[in-house]
Amino acid sequence: MPARQDRPASSARGIHHTALISSDVRRTVAFYQGLLGFPLIDMFENRDLPGSTHFFFDVGNGNTVAFFDLPGVDVGPYAEVLGGLHHLAISMEPQHWREIRDRMDAQGIDYLLQSGTSIYFRDPDGARVELIAEPLGEMYGRSVF
Repeated sequence: MPARQDRPASSARGIHHTALISSDVRRTVAFYQGLLGFPLIDMFENRDLPGSTHFFFDVGNGNTVAFFDLPGVDVGPYAEVLGGLHHLAISMEPQHWREIRDRMDAQGIDYLLQSGTSIYFRDPDGARVELIAEPLGEMYGRSVF
């Protein structure tokens, strides 16, 4: 890969949000805000489906994770498939990472610990989430940016 100074600048400012499906708004808020500590920052009606809610959590550094509930739409269970979303990785300070890991332990939430800096688990709707205690732009102690 070319060195950072040799790469062309990206035309994008960043990812505006990643949107997932929620089968229960209250349960999703309790999980992402209550357990993980990501503040709920906005909630409004989905412009594409009346009666559906579009809501956002602050995951730091100006980034958000969004959810839709889709009342009356049978989306089926979450499925990890080729071509689909594999997992959502969120970077956090090691202290917050340890606090959340301890909360997960206290609540009996199953997770897979990888390399001492990553926790993989499923949200209430089955989406795989990774909390990573490495800085943004680093993976396995190596700069990827």
